[in-house]
Amino acid sequence: MKYMVTGGAGFIGANFVYYMLEKHPDAQIVCLDLLTYAGNLHTLEKAMESPNFQFVHGDIADRGCVFPLFEKEKPDYVVNFAAESHVDRSIKNPGVFLQTNIIGTQVLMDACREYGIKRFHQVSTDEVYGDLPIDRPDLMFTEQSPIHTSSPYSASKASADLIALAYYRTFGLPVTLSRCSNNYGPFQFPEKLIPLMIARALADESLPVYGTGANVRDWLYVTDHCAAIDLIVSNGREGEVYNIGGHNERTNLQVVHAVLEGLGKPESLIHYVTDRPGHDLRYAINPAKIEAELGWSPTRHFEEGIRSTVAWYVENREWWERIISGEYQEYYEKMYKNR
Repeated sequence: MKYMVTGGAGFIGANFVYYMLEKHPDAQIVCLDLLTYAGNLHTLEKAMESPNFQFVHGDIADRGCVFPLFEKEKPDYVVNFAAESHVDRSIKNPGVFLQTNIIGTQVLMDACREYGIKRFHQVSTDEVYGDLPIDRPDLMFTEQSPIHTSSPYSASKASADLIALAYYRTFGLPVTLSRCSNNYGPFQFPEKLIPLMIARALADESLPVYGTGANVRDWLYVTDHCAAIDLIVSNGREGEVYNIGGHNERTNLQVVHAVLEGLGKPESLIHYVTDRPGHDLRYAINPAKIEAELGWSPTRHFEEGIRSTVAWYVENREWWERIISGEYQEYYEKMYKNR
């Protein structure tokens, strides 16, 4: 079987590539990635040693790139991780998010229709549901929860979700869709909460926490997410949405404290900053559907996962220090500017 993994040089996509190479050693994987600021070719160095893996530099929103690639590779499965995903960046520049997250998804599905695939899987987010009140821990998002977006990022992802489901109903495209809670683990771009706090704490710099740090997120270790997607692509029902949650709700402040504890750093590093516009209060996923239908459940509890994540960033400082220093951007220019 051949899998096309879009956005495979990003955080979750790269972890999925490594998961699939280990779990399905006979599968072929074609990774399509534009290598924008959050895509890192160094992340895939070990994958490139495998004869079953190949990397293609390209934009999912570019039909002139996508259609010839489909014609050449003829993938059986397409798993779409490619997305602009940082909320703060979407507030500053919404247009980029609409182009990649909406138009890019449509282009991929048009190619799937043209060349035929067994499954198109759209990787989404729980942020499409909006937020929940902090004082109602009994409330959780289900697949029937209404779409209620709060940022240009979540609105663009919700739009892509609806288009994907429309392609299933209108054209019969074999589509599945997953919405996951906050991921964490190796290779996450340093602008995100956990790696940002780790990097700054290691440098004894202040840790910026929005508002009072009371916002709640459900944390999912990235390899648990990868296992869930693998199951959905293989055994999920066409036209269905599956929520993927970690059963690990924590406030942002609790997450920051866990990082400081793991590094032996003082709480005095915490610095409270003005809250993000439209900041969602609480996310909480009910994964009962995927647990009942596909037998999936998260294996990594937050305390264990955060310890291993902190340890990975300590042991792999070269990977993220290169990004922070701008060295990776220079590498990208050298590799691709004139190609």
